Amino acid sequence: MTTASLDIRFTQFLLESKALKFGEFTLKSGRRSPYFINAGAFDDGRKIATLGAFYAEKIAAEIEAGNLPGDIDTVFGPAYKGIPLGVSTAIALTSAHGMEIGYTFDRKERKDHGDGGMMVGTQLTDGMKVLLVDDVMTAGTAVREVIPKLKAEADVKVVGLVLSVDRMEKTRDSDLSAVRAVEREFGFPVFAIADVREIFDAGQRIANADGTPYVTEGIKAAADAYLDEYGA
Repeated sequence: MTTASLDIRFTQFLLESKALKFGEFTLKSGRRSPYFINAGAFDDGRKIATLGAFYAEKIAAEIEAGNLPGDIDTVFGPAYKGIPLGVSTAIALTSAHGMEIGYTFDRKERKDHGDGGMMVGTQLTDGMKVLLVDDVMTAGTAVREVIPKLKAEADVKVVGLVLSVDRMEKTRDSDLSAVRAVEREFGFPVFAIADVREIFDAGQRIANADGTPYVTEGIKAAADAYLDEYGA
């Protein structure tokens, strides 16, 4: 049985996987961030299996809390980064939490031969309960692209979205965070395994081999300044 909280264990995993980087990074939004979460760092079987287990743990907790339904039909991961997330999460939900659940992902282009269609994995049908998974949300663009694709396939019910990290940044045109804006626009809840403030607090308590904290006072100060400007 684990004793450390989910955010501390997840931060440790991000650091060990070198998925959490410090420096200066230009984001898709054009903002210059002192930190970056690189989903491409989960590049082998152990890491992606561990990541899926974290998603599954968060999903199971939200089901137990009554925030997600217990009868989700399929986990949807948008191509391309969401594909391994959806598959590994479905495996972990089945193996560790006893849930019979499918996985689904989209093709970038409709296939007109073989099995055809836009979707791979569990095929969508009317009335299905679909849970989205994605890595990091900055503006919510991926969600806005994928919802019409899902609705074009079938009259499914999207019951929620689970992210690895909530960057807690406001959108360009409001003081709402991207997460809150998506919740308001689409009417389903958005959860994250951890948010950036939790990650930086945890990082100050996790030590390098020489005993110094992973997140130094300088790194924390840069992150705080960035969130003072862009945080929601």
